Amino acid sequence: MPAQTWNAAGRKAGGDFTETADRLRRLRRLAGVARLMDTAVGIPGTKIRFGADSVLGLVPVVGDASGALIGLYIVNEARRMGVPAEKLAQMIGNLALDSLVGSVPVVGDLFDVYFKSHRRNVAMIMEHFGVMPEDLNTRR
Repeated sequence: MPAQTWNAAGRKAGGDFTETADRLRRLRRLAGVARLMDTAVGIPGTKIRFGADSVLGLVPVVGDASGALIGLYIVNEARRMGVPAEKLAQMIGNLALDSLVGSVPVVGDLFDVYFKSHRRNVAMIMEHFGVMPEDLNTRR
């Protein structure tokens, strides 16, 4: 069995490929969750798209809370991937705004259609790591 080498950070040497592949896998999963929550369904003949977050928001209290919990999952994954605290705070701010305004009847439901906090947060993660959306479409 070959000997394993470790670098100063406690990771296997040569782990850049493995780390990049793992990061892309995580980002693909997060992008899928964000798409489901924010833009899964389009209204034919318009550019308006909405997702489960908008539909869940129709259910008082529970709907917006469930959308926020899913958003916290995205923020936690970003934390685990090493996104800096400043960006994590911005991401939590996006979620807070979405949850607070989204909890207002009718106005909040319309706000959810246009303010897509999950997609914004995934875009922030991708921007931090220098990953372009087209990078998620290609399997490596």
